[in-house]
Amino acid sequence: MGLKRVVVTGLGAVTPVGNNPEETWNSLVNGVSGAAPITLFDASKFKTHFACEVKGLNINDYIDRKEARKMDRYTQLALVSADQAVKDSGMDLESEDKNRIGVVFGVGIGGIKTFEDEVKYYGIHEEEGPKFNPFFIPKMIADIASGYISMRFGFHGPNYTTTSACASSTNALADAFNLIRLGKANAIVAGGAEAAVCACGVGGFNAMHALSTRNDEPEKASRPFSASRDGFVMGEGAGCLILEELEHAKARGAKIYAEMVGEGESADAYHITASHPEGLGAKLVMENALEDAGLKPEDIDYINVHGTSTPVGDVSEMKAIKEVFGESAYKLNISSTKSMTGHLLGAAGAVEAMVSVLAVKNDIVPPTINHAEGDEDENIDYNLNFTFNKAQKRTVRAALSNTFGFGGHNACVIFKKYDD
Repeated sequence: MGLKRVVVTGLGAVTPVGNNPEETWNSLVNGVSGAAPITLFDASKFKTHFACEVKGLNINDYIDRKEARKMDRYTQLALVSADQAVKDSGMDLESEDKNRIGVVFGVGIGGIKTFEDEVKYYGIHEEEGPKFNPFFIPKMIADIASGYISMRFGFHGPNYTTTSACASSTNALADAFNLIRLGKANAIVAGGAEAAVCACGVGGFNAMHALSTRNDEPEKASRPFSASRDGFVMGEGAGCLILEELEHAKARGAKIYAEMVGEGESADAYHITASHPEGLGAKLVMENALEDAGLKPEDIDYINVHGTSTPVGDVSEMKAIKEVFGESAYKLNISSTKSMTGHLLGAAGAVEAMVSVLAVKNDIVPPTINHAEGDEDENIDYNLNFTFNKAQKRTVRAALSNTFGFGGHNACVIFKKYDD
């Protein structure tokens, strides 16, 4: 029996530029930055004073106040995105076989704010003996979001978490895709979440010199492929896609955003934090995804790049794209939506996959903002179309989304227009 086809039937997102997919997409197409001074903690003594925070979201519109107190912020965001996606899919949960619906949700760090708070609290009371919240461990552990999602909807299918740093939620999508096309599930709630805008998160990345310190103009700090880039902007949020077996989706009359056709995975095997300078792992992961999808380089019209706005990473990814796509590289659109959302760490892959799906559906490529004329890096080939500063309309037959994580983890997914 051949592999089953997999389609996208639901979307959910909570990002620094919108509290649902529609708001997020509209902001991205219009080049809106989500960067602003940090409000979640006092960052005045840190090297970086700004981040891309989720804004104006009332968690209690989605989660009971008492229950929300038992969850880390990353779990709350995950549940909101999953709730949106399940509702958007239009599935009648009363008639579905819930043993055939699973959850695969990625996170890079997990409950870092919960860990920070508990250690602080213990430090204050250390002389009195251990004092820890009984929900400390279940709030902190990385897998708890997928567990909460399954409990919310009663899904008994495959359920677990993928953790591969910034590639985490792309790996979640890849695993969900494979589970469905192998016939092990009818649908998977797949995505990722992260909420690391806290003292430990910002302080830790500052110590690595990974974050931008452009405190005087945070909205312009994330500037992928520009010579003046000085590091990434921390973001938070969650993204969720309902991946569904095609015949199952058709039988219930589901709307179909796009078809997922391939995934790739690879390792740099080079350095704990830096990408390979020649982009060898990035090259391999895109080649693997194209082969899996049965597509040629010229079939891709848009690449949502990892594009974090770091000096080494942007150059190595560009080199990999030129190696893989050859002359076709100059005919496609490239953009980094991290220029607007910041880097959502473990949630980045899911949110950027959603962006890729909507680019395919709407035939619009969102921009890479914050590039100014004269801000060119001699190591970047500006004959490539980085979609600087303004969205571009074009037919997007297929889109590819890259994510690369600390430890050398690379993951890539491909979506194309659905054609029955």
